Amino acid sequence: MSAGLSAPVSACMADRMVDRLSLGQLKKLGDLGKLKKRDPGEVTVKEFVKETRSLQDPEILGVVTSSGLICAVQ
Repeated sequence: MSAGLSAPVSACMADRMVDRLSLGQLKKLGDLGKLKKRDPGEVTVKEFVKETRSLQDPEILGVVTSSGLICAVQ
C-alpha cells in the first residue's frame, strides 16, 4: 500500500510475492523511489509493473507482472 496500490490488490500481491521472491528482492521493490509514499489506490498495477522494470531484475518483473494480473481481476 505504501507504493500506492489499493489495499485488496496490495494484500493479494504481497501474499504471492513473499513466496516467490527473496528478502533482498522484496526490499528492492520496497525501495522503488517513484512510488514511495503514494496514497492507496493512486497507483495502477500497470504503473507499478512499469516502475518495477527499472530494477532490471527479470525474476522480480515476472512475479510482479503475474501477481498483478491475477490480483487485479480477483
